[in-house]
Amino acid sequence: MAFDCDIVIVGGGLNGPALALALASAGQTVTLVDALPIKVRKNAGFDGRSYALALTSARLVRALDVWDALEDVAQPMLDIKVSDGRAGEGPSPFFMHFDHAEIEEGPMGYMVEDRHLRPALLNAVKKVKAIRQISEDQVTGQEVDATGVTAHLASGKSVRAKLLVGCDGRSSGTAQRAGISRTGWGYGQTALVCALNHELPHHGVAHQFFMPPGPLAILPLKGNRSSIVWSETTENASHINGTSDADYLDVLRPRFGSFLGEISLAGARFTYPLSLSLANALAAKRVALVGDAAHGVHPIAGQGLNAGIRDVAALADVIADAARRGEDIGSAPVLSRYQQWRRFDNTTLAIATDAFNRLFSNDNAMLRGVRDLGMGLVGRFPALRRSFIREAAGLTGDLPRLLKGEKL
Repeated sequence: MAFDCDIVIVGGGLNGPALALALASAGQTVTLVDALPIKVRKNAGFDGRSYALALTSARLVRALDVWDALEDVAQPMLDIKVSDGRAGEGPSPFFMHFDHAEIEEGPMGYMVEDRHLRPALLNAVKKVKAIRQISEDQVTGQEVDATGVTAHLASGKSVRAKLLVGCDGRSSGTAQRAGISRTGWGYGQTALVCALNHELPHHGVAHQFFMPPGPLAILPLKGNRSSIVWSETTENASHINGTSDADYLDVLRPRFGSFLGEISLAGARFTYPLSLSLANALAAKRVALVGDAAHGVHPIAGQGLNAGIRDVAALADVIADAARRGEDIGSAPVLSRYQQWRRFDNTTLAIATDAFNRLFSNDNAMLRGVRDLGMGLVGRFPALRRSFIREAAGLTGDLPRLLKGEKL
């Protein structure tokens, strides 16, 4: 049977368009399917959502020729300060301070708002002839045979390709139809997410303040603004989110502190239930999973999107090399290489974020002593600090070419 394209990607959020661009740059033809209209996906406006792009993730965006649209609106993350304490009492004297000057490569990463990153990717996709977009339609079925896979759409249309990639989130229909099960659990926590204006400059410093109910991340945006990811118990979060803007800020202020002066809301408020969700395989017959479809982790380290971008880079690398060798890009040996490359890293990230959340999201005196001692030791030894900084920047492990800033 003839192919309509080389690869069908299900999901047009962030990972889907990034993967489409990466694969097209490697000579593949791609069909990108998303249920939402393109206008809705591109014109979300400023709603407070932002992403911490690790240095290597920014390299990929640059290698895909998208960075020019983001350079003026991306806020470099120069330092990260990690502390432990209780709301209203200030941080413990034991803390970790990571300074980008301790590595040679530059800033550890960049904060980019959703309203800039999403349109930049979609505008780039629109310019590439090898990418066909199908919007306001969704994949409802997938049929695999010896030579290819056919994606059946709700509209009655179908698309046949050599490979189907699920970038369709934690409830991935692609994974379910492929028979890939998931392992996971809830944390009894909910993330309160918003953006704030503040009086004083943040100087590019990101803060992670661990409190018994959950961590508070304060992430620098352009200007005197910061993005907030504030984890609370689900019961507390529901109560807090149900209050007025003024009361919401009154609850936040003792946790936030006064180091940036007076604060006010900049945009809408959101809540997200927090859980761990790990696909038990990253590939099945002519199917691969990327991003949240493969792994959903606690936002404690801000690595969710970066893990997805690593998937994008690894899958594109594997497919580019397989195509050059004349291999069937959707074959089991090719997909096995992708799974072997990413499975350990994804599982390690899930275990690490789960362990960190359990270690810090409690008020146990013994555990508090252990974690304060640990932070003090990391802060005292330069080699340990550098290893944490390089991890945060995404510079560790076997990096695909796009994460090195190289073309495929």
